[in-house]
Amino acid sequence: FVFLTESHENNMEGEKKKVVLVTGGAGLVGEGIKLALSQHGLARDDEEWVFLSSKDGDLSNLDATSAIFEKYNPTHVVHLAAKVGGLFSNMRQNFDFLNINMKINTNVLECCFKYKVEKCVSCLSTCIFPDGVKYPIDETMLHLGPPHDSNFGYSYAKRMVDVYNRAYNEQYGCNFTSVIPTNIYGVNDNFSVEDGHVIPGLIHKAYNAKKEGKPLVCWGHGTALRQFVFNEDLGRLMVHVLRDYSETAPIILSVPEEDEVSIADVAKRIVAIADIEQGVEFDTSKSDGQFKKTADNSKLKLFLPEFEFTPIEEGLKKTIAWFAENYDTARK
Repeated sequence: FVFLTESHENNMEGEKKKVVLVTGGAGLVGEGIKLALSQHGLARDDEEWVFLSSKDGDLSNLDATSAIFEKYNPTHVVHLAAKVGGLFSNMRQNFDFLNINMKINTNVLECCFKYKVEKCVSCLSTCIFPDGVKYPIDETMLHLGPPHDSNFGYSYAKRMVDVYNRAYNEQYGCNFTSVIPTNIYGVNDNFSVEDGHVIPGLIHKAYNAKKEGKPLVCWGHGTALRQFVFNEDLGRLMVHVLRDYSETAPIILSVPEEDEVSIADVAKRIVAIADIEQGVEFDTSKSDGQFKKTADNSKLKLFLPEFEFTPIEEGLKKTIAWFAENYDTARK
């Protein structure tokens, strides 16, 4: 998918057009960036955005990654591609999450260096922070201890992106940085009940429950707390970071602490929006994962003090409506 704002070659002033290559661009965050550009007025005439999907090449293979960089010759990269999954798939496949993500990240950053990319912004996650730190977590705590046992493979692979960024910057002056969003949800998510994240999994189960006249079954006790970010909001933030954030150190992209909600609250909101008369039940035999991983968004507030997030009720309504309308083609 190529997002063109003008001719492929140059803008009106004759300057070379920036080419922004988005790895993993067919997923949840890539969709958010597309919406930010097309519906929130963030498109620019001097930028061409190229959104890659897995069909464009295997980023865990260096030759395939190099071929992509040769083809598009990007000036900027937004690196979203990763092997991702929910709590239970991480618990089953820690080696795969470590091995594949290490290869992807190493190859993408090596090509950014080799092909003289001006800036690369990689996407990390708050689930990679140490398990035992005090809350709220901030950007300085990323390496202060081991991550939660449930997803240590994914976590260590993602943490190494920050290490790579620092090393590339110190030795070669590369402008590589990263963002750390909290839990993302929204349109074009993976709505798999088994392997998806919590909100899309609940939305899919709610769709089935309503059809079958049964209650929504939420795994765990529902007591875990999360800060959820709508993917359109994250897309807008990613564009701002690419253009204007100047540090190598990562920045947390999150709603404020006071917007943290429990999984039970989210499940009840979904039941209300989907009008499931049988309500919600909790399967307490299932794991809850980390109880909380509250993030401090003070750095984001300093960077973009006027930014306004979509309220979770509005975001859930949009996501539920999108899933119902796109049920046949949605990832699930």
